[in-house]
Amino acid sequence: MHIILMGVSGSGKTTVGTLLAQRLNMTYRDGDDLHPQANVEKMAAGIPLNDEDRWPWLQRVGDWLAEHNGIMACSALKRSYRDYIREYAPTAVFVHVHGSRELLASRMAARQGHFMPVSLLDSQLATLEPLEDDEPGAVFSIEPTPEEIVEAIVEWLEAKA
Repeated sequence: MHIILMGVSGSGKTTVGTLLAQRLNMTYRDGDDLHPQANVEKMAAGIPLNDEDRWPWLQRVGDWLAEHNGIMACSALKRSYRDYIREYAPTAVFVHVHGSRELLASRMAARQGHFMPVSLLDSQLATLEPLEDDEPGAVFSIEPTPEEIVEAIVEWLEAKA
């Protein structure tokens, strides 16, 4: 099974993914750790990534998924990125954690030691293409606690099974 936790920076992918992996006894991998160093440096400098930057990273995400079952945190902002990921993991489901710009910005501002500055949030929101009806996934609000979000995701997964 492959679960892709998707969403913009600050949406709680890492927190929810870690808790969900514990709950489901699955392996968790943070896609941020797979970015080429040039991408990390670009984002840390406040420069948004473009498609050319993202494809090598998405290939690393896909390579991991091809070799492992588990939960992957990956922004997966565009439909084309999600389609590409499904080439590596055809049965993957997308769990989109999403909230208001204000909530996302406040979460990003409170983070310590992350390379992604709040200044890039608007470019991510502009790039984000919501899940379409024919994509396997669902959207979950980030307003509840992480534990409540995990419970809602588990209920959704069980209903799909």
